[in-house]
Amino acid sequence: MKKSNEMTNKIGIDNTGAKILIEKLNKLLSNYQVFYQNTRGFHWNIRGEKFFELHLKFEELYTDLQLKIDEIAERVLTLDGTPLHTFEKYLQFSEIKPVENISDGRTCIASILDSFKIIITLQRELLDLSEKYNDEGTNALMSDYIRAQEKLVWMYSAYLKN
Repeated sequence: MKKSNEMTNKIGIDNTGAKILIEKLNKLLSNYQVFYQNTRGFHWNIRGEKFFELHLKFEELYTDLQLKIDEIAERVLTLDGTPLHTFEKYLQFSEIKPVENISDGRTCIASILDSFKIIITLQRELLDLSEKYNDEGTNALMSDYIRAQEKLVWMYSAYLKN
């Protein structure tokens, strides 16, 4: 059955589905923003034997997170939504909590792994929702993120093993 133009947004996604996807994408965006800021703090505050190695790894990670933040916000806009853009809202909707003044590498990596678990879980929910609402753009984005992040989880986990 063909949907009328009033029932879909500009890219043909059902308006009700788009609203649900926008809300979930904004929650993901909030988590990414807190994750990003935590990782910046790890980069700035890392100390100890593995300083040079971890300082660079944390920079790689926060640079990647920054790109994804922009892509998620743009996806919200593509679906006719408004991306959240205040720290107050990010903190309200994020499951990842801010961490402060961590300089131990193992503690930083444990926090990163906890954050990835939250992020990947949210992305899997979005993967299911985007399939349900026939939103290939969000689906492809989430699929790409999950694949790459599962590999990062493996690598960071390997670092913690002695």
